[in-house]
Amino acid sequence: MKVLVAVKRVVDYNVKVRPKSDGTGVDLNNVKMAINPFCEIAIEEAVRLKEKGVVTEIVAVSIGPKVSQEQIRTALALGADRGILVETDVEVQPLAIAKLLKAVVEKEEPKMVILGKQAIDGDNNQTGQMLAALTGMSQGTFASEVVVEGDSVTVTREVDSGSQVVKLALPAVVTTDLRLNEPRYASLPNIMKAKKKPLDTMTPEDLGVDVTPRVTTLKVEPPAERQAGIKVADVAELVEKLKNEAKVI
Repeated sequence: MKVLVAVKRVVDYNVKVRPKSDGTGVDLNNVKMAINPFCEIAIEEAVRLKEKGVVTEIVAVSIGPKVSQEQIRTALALGADRGILVETDVEVQPLAIAKLLKAVVEKEEPKMVILGKQAIDGDNNQTGQMLAALTGMSQGTFASEVVVEGDSVTVTREVDSGSQVVKLALPAVVTTDLRLNEPRYASLPNIMKAKKKPLDTMTPEDLGVDVTPRVTTLKVEPPAERQAGIKVADVAELVEKLKNEAKVI
């Protein structure tokens, strides 16, 4: 069984994000970039399925500028077999990403597509659902457990009221949640081996997809600083301030 895993290049989650001085976007100069954490979970799940003998090939695909090859190579070091980069300098948005992934799915014909449920930059949580709609594939979102049995996959979903178990016919789209697994670290030997694994490059034009942005960012600015709190001597003072100053009781 072939699995396609989507990988996105984002600012490392340990980095404090700062807007540009003119407010046109996020300042990416000299900023450490990494694989989106939810995408790391997707890679790990695909690798675990391969280790169980369920999956025979893992294809990592990323959409973005040429430097996104770094994140694909990391995915290859973590266990993916080959990579595909859809190279574009346009700031691709969820619908365009879903259309590009649909074109790749039609070329590769995987039995399962695993994506992170959202990226930590846009935080949209849209691409997986859009891809499932465009391809007509079954979808299991917010997965905290994935079990493949023959021609179906059982997904335990994280929902507001607890968890929900759904059984999907393959091919299917699965989006990963935080509790699905703990991603591994790439070992030095695997990093060296990843340099020799195949990585194909194509463009949106090759796939016949228009990636023109549909949404324009007008301004990016940091959130307002929170005011410092105060300490109270006892419960009576707390109640007095809540009643007379905050006016919440």
